[in-house]
This record gives sequence, structure tokens and C-alpha cells, in this order.
Amino acid sequence: METIATLFSIMPFPEIDPVLISIGPLQIHWYGLAYVAGILLGWQYARRLVRNASLWRNGTPAATEAQLDDFLLWVAAGIVGGGRIGYILFYDLGSVLQNPIRALEIWNGGMSFHGGLIGTMIAMILFARRNKIAVWSLFDIVSAVVPIGLFFGRIANFINGELWGRLSSMPWAVIFPTGGPFARHPSQLYEAALEGLVLLAVLAILIYRRHALKIPGLVCGVFVTGYGLARIFVEFFREPDAQLGYLFGGWLTMGMLLSLPMVFLGLWAILRARRANIATA
Repeated sequence: METIATLFSIMPFPEIDPVLISIGPLQIHWYGLAYVAGILLGWQYARRLVRNASLWRNGTPAATEAQLDDFLLWVAAGIVGGGRIGYILFYDLGSVLQNPIRALEIWNGGMSFHGGLIGTMIAMILFARRNKIAVWSLFDIVSAVVPIGLFFGRIANFINGELWGRLSSMPWAVIFPTGGPFARHPSQLYEAALEGLVLLAVLAILIYRRHALKIPGLVCGVFVTGYGLARIFVEFFREPDAQLGYLFGGWLTMGMLLSLPMVFLGLWAILRARRANIATA
């Protein structure tokens, strides 16, 4: 008679060392490399957007390439600082209070997208005001490139064997080293596909075919709405954080709770952008 363990044992987790390079005490983790790759590739894509004057209203890009170069450090600080602080506040406050050193252990995972979003928004607002850049247009530029970072970040989550999904008998289910003897949804890859590749493609189509950058705030609104919907959908396949579990009714998770307001905020931004565009047409 087949056991539950046999029924849910489909594909072993690929043996990928979370540490890419180790030289003495120095270790380079895939997780950190994913953040670097996301930021650098996003920066290059953003420079390409502002270099193409035809994408912007009146042929005038909202920012210069030199300004984006200066902004790189600001956005990196916003992503890492906001992401870490957000994770601590939303998911891991109890553990950090017991062991404050835990707050510095970024290499062990523990980054919140929602916290990183807030940190990046603060960085964007401060930088835009300091450099006299239209805030909504800067939001659009950053929103267009964020899916690149999300893609690499979710791939790193998969390599780390963290944030795995619920039990699954699907042919592509994976047995994660820290997920017990059962196969689970590789929810990190679902997120990499939806939050990363699909959202990047949708925004690129809006930018290059629908000239969405000429309507300040539209790209930002679509990104925020798209991410919120994608995250809520994947949460139905993702195991909730062990320290929180389900928040209500055996199905609501913290990821859903934090993403739902994003959907409404994104829809508001889309409507605001369209109304402002009509008013200035």
C-alpha cells in the first residue's frame, strides 16, 4: 500500500549550493548575486528607456542617464533597507527581538517585497524632489524595470530552497530539503514567471506599443496592480510563513493581506493617470 510520502515524492530538489563562491571567510551567495544582477540589469534597461526620446511626451525624457546613474545607490539602499526592515516588521519581529543579530543576516533570506517597495518609494520621492524630476514619471521608470529584479530574486529563493509551496502531486512538484519528505509546488518559480517575466512583458508592450510613458503614472499603476494580483494568485500555492501560518479561515496569508491594498492602489493610479492625461490633452 502506497504511503502519503510515496504519493507526494515526485522530483528531488536540484542540488545547488546557495554559496556561489567561498574564499576563506568571504562567501558570495546566489541570493546576494540575484539582487546585484537585478539592480544592474534594471539600471541598464532604465537608461535605455530615457535614451529613447520617442517614448516620452513632447520627446522629453523625465530624467537623464546621468541622473539614473546617481539614483542607482539610492534605489539599492531603498530595496535592501526597506526589504529587510519590512520582513522583520511583517514576518519575523519575534525572532529578531529574541536574537537581534538575526536582523543583519540577509544572506539567510528574509527580504520582503512590500518592505522593499516602501523603501524604494521613499528613495524615489526624495531623489525626485532633490533633482526636480516628475515623481510619477520616476515611478514609471522604476516600475518598468522592477520585474527584472523580482525574477532573479525568486530564482534565488528557489536555489536557497526557501519560501516553497504547498503539498502537490503535480509532475513538476519538488521535494525541498527543508520542506519535509513531501513534494511541493515550486511556488518561487511561479512567482518568477508571473511577477517577473509576464509582468515585464506586459509593461514593455504598454511602453513600446501603447506609449504608456507619455501618461505619467500609468506604468506604475499597471505594475502595482499586476504584482498584487500575481502575488495573491500564487499565495494559493505557496506555504504560509511558519511563524505566522494562516491569518483567517484557513486560507488568508500575510502575502495576500499586504497585496490586496496594492491592487486598489494600482487601480487608483491608473484612473488618476488617465484622467490627468485627458485634462492635459
